[in-house]
Amino acid sequence: MKQSRQRGFTLLELLLVIAIMAVLSVVVIIVVDPVSNLGGARNSTRKSDVNTILNAAYQYSIDNNGAIPVTIATTSIQICRTGGSCAGLIDLSVLTTNEKYLTSIPLDPTGSSTNGSGYNINKTANNRITVTAPFTELGVATISVTR
Repeated sequence: MKQSRQRGFTLLELLLVIAIMAVLSVVVIIVVDPVSNLGGARNSTRKSDVNTILNAAYQYSIDNNGAIPVTIATTSIQICRTGGSCAGLIDLSVLTTNEKYLTSIPLDPTGSSTNGSGYNINKTANNRITVTAPFTELGVATISVTR
């Protein structure tokens, strides 16, 4: 009678497969880099939001014979979120009234203060408006648009 011998993987073979899988997973994580991808996506959102706010302010100005919203100051101050308490913040509710220029003030994707949007706005003496996103990620300088 023949005895059958069970064949299986040796410890060395198992360790080799585990090591190869570990190296491959590290390479995939480095290539994909989810933190960088998410930070870049949030910065893209900020760029879009800054342009949206600036376009709404200028559309308001066009509809009001060149007058920009009176609440915009010459110093850079955070914009109040829609429906929030605007004490110490810039109130741009004239842009959201009846959803004429904006349905709501955009909010920074990583959050902001309790009543703030996370975006700042100011004007120059010549009524040039600057909207900034100061909370950028990945070493990107402040996102800013002036018109």
